[in-house]
Amino acid sequence: MTDEMGHWLAIAPDDGVPCLVGTATKDGKPQISPKGSLALFDPETLSFWERTFRSSYEAIEENAQVVVYMRNPKRPEITYRGNTLRFHGVARVATSEADRERAFQLSSKREQERDPEKKGVAILIRVDMIEDLGGTIVQKRD
Repeated sequence: MTDEMGHWLAIAPDDGVPCLVGTATKDGKPQISPKGSLALFDPETLSFWERTFRSSYEAIEENAQVVVYMRNPKRPEITYRGNTLRFHGVARVATSEADRERAFQLSSKREQERDPEKKGVAILIRVDMIEDLGGTIVQKRD
C-alpha cells in the first residue's frame, strides 16, 4: 500500500465517509460496520481500534477474512474507479503492547476520546489484495 492510500484512509472520517469493514461469521452471516479509526499501519497492514466489541469483533474471532471499503467522492485526486478502493485481507487482534499502542495512536483524536482508558483492542489486517470499484486489481500479495 502507498502513503497516498494511507492519507486517503486518514482523511475519510473528516470528509464524512468513514471506511466500512465487512466481516462474516463462520457460518457466513455478513456484517458491515463503519470504522472511523481505520489507518495504514505499515505498507502491508491496516489497523483499527475496536472499542465496541460488537459484531465486527465477534465475526473476526470466528472468521478472519475481511474487506475494507473506502469510497470518497469528495476527493477527485482519488483516481481509481468511483473514488473507491476495496482492501481484502486477514484480520487479527494485536497481541503486542507496541502494536496495540501504535494502532491507538493512528486512530483519529475523536476515536481516541471515545476510549480514553484504552479498553478496546487493536485489529490488524494483513492486506492480500486491493481492487477498485470495477474489480481491477491495484495491488496483490505474491
